[in-house]
Amino acid sequence: MKSKRNLSAFAGAMTLSLGAFLGGSAQAQTEIQWWHAMGGALGEWVNDLAKDFNASQTTYKVVPTFKGTYDEAMTAAIAAFRAGNAPHILQVFEVGTATMMASKGAIQPVAGVMKSAGAPFDPNAYVPAVAGYYTAPNGEMLSFPFNSSTTVFHYNKDAFKAAGLDPEKPPVTWPEVMAAAAKLKASGHACPFTTSWVSWTQLESFSAWHNTEFASKGNGMQGTDARLTFNSPLHVKHIENLAQMAKKGEFVYKGRGNAADAVFVSGECAMITGSSALYGNIKRNAKFASGISTLPYYADVQGAPQNTVIGGASLWVMSGKKADDYKGVAQFFAFLSKPEEAAKSHQRTGYLPLTIASFELTDKSGFYKQNPGTEVAVTQMIRKTTDKSRGIRLGNFVQIRTIIDEELEQVWSGKVAPKVALDNAVKRGNEQLERFQKANSR
Repeated sequence: MKSKRNLSAFAGAMTLSLGAFLGGSAQAQTEIQWWHAMGGALGEWVNDLAKDFNASQTTYKVVPTFKGTYDEAMTAAIAAFRAGNAPHILQVFEVGTATMMASKGAIQPVAGVMKSAGAPFDPNAYVPAVAGYYTAPNGEMLSFPFNSSTTVFHYNKDAFKAAGLDPEKPPVTWPEVMAAAAKLKASGHACPFTTSWVSWTQLESFSAWHNTEFASKGNGMQGTDARLTFNSPLHVKHIENLAQMAKKGEFVYKGRGNAADAVFVSGECAMITGSSALYGNIKRNAKFASGISTLPYYADVQGAPQNTVIGGASLWVMSGKKADDYKGVAQFFAFLSKPEEAAKSHQRTGYLPLTIASFELTDKSGFYKQNPGTEVAVTQMIRKTTDKSRGIRLGNFVQIRTIIDEELEQVWSGKVAPKVALDNAVKRGNEQLERFQKANSR
């Protein structure tokens, strides 16, 4: 990180201004409704954040409400907005970003909310690769980058040891993953490798990590006329390799979304590509020694590895609320941005540090040395980005991911060739992009 002295000075100033800002005057509590999609250990984290904020002042009370999956929470909020009873804050996963950006009447840009409330707010304080994703072309931050993750490689050290693999040397390339999977299979392991979030890990982050385009127009960042391009020879080769592993029982598909997380934590599967935020669940519930490594790549691809893209979600402020309510929202976001609070959340969950100051605080505390691998997600994301690796922001992205799941499930079951599946996914996905472009060009 550059300019550590300046950043430390900023962190100190921010903490002082936050202390004054969060003091507030005594008055009747105003409730701030927060709808989220965090279950299990992450749900407990969300509840603790609200509890800690509520204890820090007496003016506002944040009320977190679990609304099911990311898809379900977003659908519920859209319906609530139309009915006139939307929450103040809505957690939306990253694939819903373009849709939210296009919903101008439904949202209040977070930069404006913070400014109007007089809250301490500096967009440059946040991790650039994360903040940039939630920022409009005019430079205005539209949503609060709450829980950002990236794709990493988790592995079971005990299973590695049992298979004669070095538990301290995880595979870093895809050929090494294939070789490790073959050894695990030979040692009797029923599920050597699996993956969560197939589109995110095997196509989206895969593309950025190899500095290869997923969609045109800078992966949609430069306009709604973007079109999908993830049926290149490199993408086809990779899906063919996974299909071969599936045939041999070395890659076992466990379902859509994060369904595979549970079978890794239980010890059923030995290796998984998934979210860095799986760390909290593994730390709390796994009965085996585990490790974290970088997302695998193909060493013969020029420019690889580049950087991975974000996942997770951000917090959107919904329209139609009172000015005083927005002051409470701003206070809550200011609280979450405090270096010590953001560092605590990063260390507890495995999500990326929210701010540069919280990363430095974590580094200084010795956390990364005491918990090897926890720095992987950060180092993958703080690299210099390119137009092909900055992130993927597409309209109707939720539907596109479903299409990708549908087409690749035909590959894993041996019914369709990888190239055919990817061509079909691109064709069907582009129809979704055309639909979105038409709807937002009126």
